[in-house]
Amino acid sequence: MSRKPELLAPAGGMDSLTAALRCGADAVYVGAKQFSARAGAENFDAAGLMNAAALCHLYGAKLYLAVNTLLFDSEFPALDRLLETAAEAGADGCIVQDFGAAAYIAKRLPTLRLHASTQMTIHTPAGVRYAKQAGFCRAVAARELSAEQLRAVCGEAKRCGMEIEMFVHGAHCMSVSGQCWMSAAMGGRSANRGCCAQPCRLPFTADAARWDACALSLKDMSLVEQLPRIEAIGVDSLKIEGRMKRPEYVAAAVTAFRRALNGEQPDMAELQAVFSRSGFTDGYFTGKRQDMFGTRRKEDVTAAQTVLSGIRARCQKPRKAAVLDAHFILQAEQPVTLTVTDGKRVVTVSGDCPQQAISRATDLPMLQKQFAKLGDTIYTAGTVTADLDDGLMLPAAALNALRRDVVAAMDEARIRSNTPAHRLGEAFAMPTAPKAVGAPRFRLQIRQLAQLDAVGDYAARLDALLLPLGFAAEYAVSQQPLPTERVMLLAPRLCVDENKIAQMLEKAYALGYRQLACQHIGDVQLGKKLGFALHGTLGLHISNSYAAAEMREAGLLDGLCSPETPVLPAQMLPLGVFAYGRLPLMLTRNCPVKAQVGCAKCRHTLTDRRGAAVYTDCTRCLEKPDYAELFNAVPVWTADKPRIFADAAYALLAMTDESSERVREILAAYLDGEIIAAPQKFTRGISACRNDNHN
Repeated sequence: MSRKPELLAPAGGMDSLTAALRCGADAVYVGAKQFSARAGAENFDAAGLMNAAALCHLYGAKLYLAVNTLLFDSEFPALDRLLETAAEAGADGCIVQDFGAAAYIAKRLPTLRLHASTQMTIHTPAGVRYAKQAGFCRAVAARELSAEQLRAVCGEAKRCGMEIEMFVHGAHCMSVSGQCWMSAAMGGRSANRGCCAQPCRLPFTADAARWDACALSLKDMSLVEQLPRIEAIGVDSLKIEGRMKRPEYVAAAVTAFRRALNGEQPDMAELQAVFSRSGFTDGYFTGKRQDMFGTRRKEDVTAAQTVLSGIRARCQKPRKAAVLDAHFILQAEQPVTLTVTDGKRVVTVSGDCPQQAISRATDLPMLQKQFAKLGDTIYTAGTVTADLDDGLMLPAAALNALRRDVVAAMDEARIRSNTPAHRLGEAFAMPTAPKAVGAPRFRLQIRQLAQLDAVGDYAARLDALLLPLGFAAEYAVSQQPLPTERVMLLAPRLCVDENKIAQMLEKAYALGYRQLACQHIGDVQLGKKLGFALHGTLGLHISNSYAAAEMREAGLLDGLCSPETPVLPAQMLPLGVFAYGRLPLMLTRNCPVKAQVGCAKCRHTLTDRRGAAVYTDCTRCLEKPDYAELFNAVPVWTADKPRIFADAAYALLAMTDESSERVREILAAYLDGEIIAAPQKFTRGISACRNDNHN
């Protein structure tokens, strides 16, 4: 019979961790005070991590430390100190988003298992292969996968010796994880840095008559009723979201999934009452995405009050997690000994010498009765045997002390044997490289071929054109402003069918295209296999020098610096900057405009509560549509501040809804320094010039 998948619970603090273990979690994931994607949770300091790891290992559960934010160069000394704590505590694994952090951890703490965070947007077999080569042993699959897409990912994981973890319950972000800049762009609180303000839960609408609609708010996910299919697919770990939620939520979710894994019926009413947003959805997994939107209603809030006390009562005492078989030896003039085993470990303690019995000698039934009083421990009594000399007795107080001592000794033995022994490697220096020199180069990214109509003589001065893969065939037979060898193809940011994308890339290669702009790590693996020269784009989140060095090692010729990075990292890999364009705010599998008003009434805008119009557009490559993208209401504009990109390898000029005439004006402003009208409203970007009045 196949092994049951691991049940992985969230813990924002010690109360939630205790609730998770008492209700049957096999593993718990937590955050430290730094580098946690849930910076608003209680999280754990060094002493807290030690205690959390000890409690997990007592139960035989695992503790995973989430280091799942982007890091900047200045923060690696703090990461190093955290790794020392993780090693001392005996963490069982580390969940990581940042490629540079992963590379550092693999060298500094090579005995710690690396898990690729869902923030890495792993959603294809190629992404799994890349993660394996980068040193990960597990990948957290993107939440947006259908059952068939998940099957392909799990199949590849089994072939290359990886594990797959998937979210099975909890909040749905509207955006694909790791591909959201909305909170950072709108309020300076970065989701990639653990500080998401959840602006998507506020009113957004595509319908002027429904100004208070929340078009970017999804129902919570629950796949408890899909567990048989998930087990058959071969998922290794079932992950519950919720490090920001109360312990009762953790207890209810763990209880429901433990019951389901045991073949029992979960209490869905309790699960929905403790927390939901207009109920639950399984739309991504089933592929039925028509009814996935929902908000936190008044009745959702009041429902929780009816179940909280009952859930608390369930978690008051430790869960019985092990059976202890015991053997007593009572011999005259010898200290009594008690030996217990939990089936794997054996411990022995000794106590007082037994006394000559005056009225009643200590017998086996008395020992069995006293040992069974294991009370608020994780143990239940199994077989109790004894070697007893005649006529001896041991007072109840002495037996109780013996039982307490042996329980403490077994606790220590279980913690010790379940705690990994880590080995710290040498700390290594930050990669360094000289800054880029010379005049800045410019790359143009388009969304429509018509945007090239007025490029004219500027084409010869562009370093490259970034072209959506779906236009490759049409562009190859058109009047090309740039030859195909200077075109970087953009495969879809979300790949719904890797085989078909690979076929499209093969056909493009036959047409003379040789360069691929990689939007996720699956592109890196796939592009290398097909023989393309590789370049990094926004989705790879290059935010530090270690990440730049790692991407160079992976085969990239250059990359795009994360727009959240305050200082351009040392260019171990030549790095460009996002110098013009509407910054992508979200990549979403559900089109919010389609869901609210339908495609026929689409005006490509969502309006927020302040009246700002967020540009919304579908990307069609294989399906109709494959996904939707939301772009900032105002563009990044740095033409008058060339110092912002002066040290970069290139400046990216990214077009969304600009006309061909406006594209030419923008090229004139950046390439020739011509004074033209700047956008009426603009931003300098997420990290640059934050005090600018045009934010």
